[in-house]
Amino acid sequence: MEIKVVTSQIVNGHTITPRQLEVLEAVRSEGSKNAAAKKLGISAPVVHNYLSAVEKGTGVQLLMSTPNGTVLTEDALRILEVAEMTEMRCELGRKFTVACTPVTEELLLSIMSPTKIKGELIISDDHTNMRLLKEGLVDVIILDDPVFLFDLEGYHWSEVGSMDMVHVDNGPSYVKYRYGAQRIAYSYLDAIGKEYSVDSEVSLVQDLLNSGKSFFIDEFLLLRRGIKVKSATDKGTLKHSINAVYRKDTRCVQRLLRTIKQKRVV
Repeated sequence: MEIKVVTSQIVNGHTITPRQLEVLEAVRSEGSKNAAAKKLGISAPVVHNYLSAVEKGTGVQLLMSTPNGTVLTEDALRILEVAEMTEMRCELGRKFTVACTPVTEELLLSIMSPTKIKGELIISDDHTNMRLLKEGLVDVIILDDPVFLFDLEGYHWSEVGSMDMVHVDNGPSYVKYRYGAQRIAYSYLDAIGKEYSVDSEVSLVQDLLNSGKSFFIDEFLLLRRGIKVKSATDKGTLKHSINAVYRKDTRCVQRLLRTIKQKRVV
């Protein structure tokens, strides 16, 4: 079965057809209506008619005349940019793709290689990775925060390990690390009635360590840097699972899950 996805743009209430986008792209690449017509095998008046119909329907000016030829306006370039992005997102033929956060990045990099599991690896935060999964742009995501599983009903998931979190308590002012099961950590503070404020958020572990403020971080991230920190809270209290979430159960997915579990992420 062959499946193709075709989208259309609606600009100011007017639908721009794929053919009109093709003509506009030809004008951009060739630098003039005449050259675009030659490339497309149509007459220059036909090119003009296509573009005039778009301008009339959308109320957007598409072209400007310059001493160097015809150029597209910023609005026209934006229309083509959105069309290109949409087309890329609709492509179905891509490699096996996994998304994770910096918390499990090193683990996945050791697994995703030409000699082991072939595919692409995307590093981002849990929120972005969940969106990529829902959009069909990745096959598997590795979630730091198990609470997000409630937002992913209808998908398969498997616990692949667990991590302890370290609580560094330097007072009521906290700096939040962008990654990891931070919601669990701060829910703990709320549960014990501790007064605190989150005054900033950082993406780098070193910025967290240099902040001089209180914070939570997965112990695994510190140990792999040779750093030992005493936790102000029992690490078992902040222990959380690491979960793989996937749309379809395939051989490649199962191989990935087995390999992660063999690494014993604890």
